[in-house]
Amino acid sequence: MRPKNSLRVSAGSVKGQRLLGTLSVQARPTTERVKAAIFNILSERVYFGQRVLDLYAGSGSLGIEALSLGADWTDFVEKNSRQCSVIEDNLTRTGFQGKSRVHCGESEKFLEVLSEPYSLVLLDPPYKMNGLMDVVSKISRSPLLIDENSCVVVGHSRHVELPEQVEELTLKSHRQYGDNVVDFFSYGK
Repeated sequence: MRPKNSLRVSAGSVKGQRLLGTLSVQARPTTERVKAAIFNILSERVYFGQRVLDLYAGSGSLGIEALSLGADWTDFVEKNSRQCSVIEDNLTRTGFQGKSRVHCGESEKFLEVLSEPYSLVLLDPPYKMNGLMDVVSKISRSPLLIDENSCVVVGHSRHVELPEQVEELTLKSHRQYGDNVVDFFSYGK
């Protein structure tokens, strides 16, 4: 099966590079507009020269965007093995295969074994996924995963509402783009 769509890198060193999209007809890749908005809102300090974690990575477009904008390293986590191959192809297309690793498996399980601190954690799970709040909670309780300077960005449907406080994480910004909502969390009040 071939990816159903293609995307482009919005900014940075490989701006304009075409990426393979998703294989599943049910997948909903992050639009270029939303991806560009996320990185325009984020402070450069959370990704430039930093480690990034892209959970529910899909095509890998969010993590690749971070690499294009100067992230030192990105770990991609995706459960669909065919989609993991798409991410690897996209990393080869962009030349970022030496600055990344693709982990094929459940994001929730990798949260238990990844022990490097990440400055930026990106989550854009399927809209129909249950338990989004539990995943954000688990990230908040993982001191080896994030620290007081980390930012957690959660993409979800406008029909899902996350609270302003999730454990130690506080909602700093809530943006809506059509049916897409992006919440930005960081440590503390």
